[in-house]
Amino acid sequence: MSRPLSADPSPATPADLRLAQERDRLLRTELPRVREAATAWRNGLLAALVAFSLIRGRSDVGQLAERWAVVVGVLLAAALLTGAAGALLLLRAAHGRPAVTSANELLPPSVGDHIEALDSAQALRRGISLTLGCALLLLSAVATTWYGPERTGPMTQVTTPVGTFCGSTVRIAHGTLVLKTAAGEVTVDLARASSLRASSACP
Repeated sequence: MSRPLSADPSPATPADLRLAQERDRLLRTELPRVREAATAWRNGLLAALVAFSLIRGRSDVGQLAERWAVVVGVLLAAALLTGAAGALLLLRAAHGRPAVTSANELLPPSVGDHIEALDSAQALRRGISLTLGCALLLLSAVATTWYGPERTGPMTQVTTPVGTFCGSTVRIAHGTLVLKTAAGEVTVDLARASSLRASSACP
């Protein structure tokens, strides 16, 4: 069923015209505003990451126990990948895609700018999340180097008539061996030892 077209009985008011002008202004400035915000976020987050990288943990990860050293390596690798992805998304939001659109696919400027603004805003949000995730991973890696257990050296296990003692060697002097055990330092008379052997870990 078709209806005849009729004029709008309520003409536009000055308020309607101002609203339309404001909407047009917002659409025209939408993409530059998103790009400006992306540039500010990019500069701020990258500067924060550089400043954060000055916080140091142990200078030699090899001082950590083997499993903890592996954890630090995994955290640092994840931080590198996350940070790289976040930086690329922030660059995408600030400067657009490195691509050329075919002339046959060109959209009207207002429509094209609006679509690009939406894509840039989405890239900005993801870039912020990934960059903050990178900072969290770096913080976890540094904290692990601070609080992770140290790598232990070879242990010495001595059997005497009194019992078996195991720990790291502190010193040997005057026929006695001083071991650092879980219960503290123990002095063993080597003359009474029935066996002495190295061990990778104490039982």
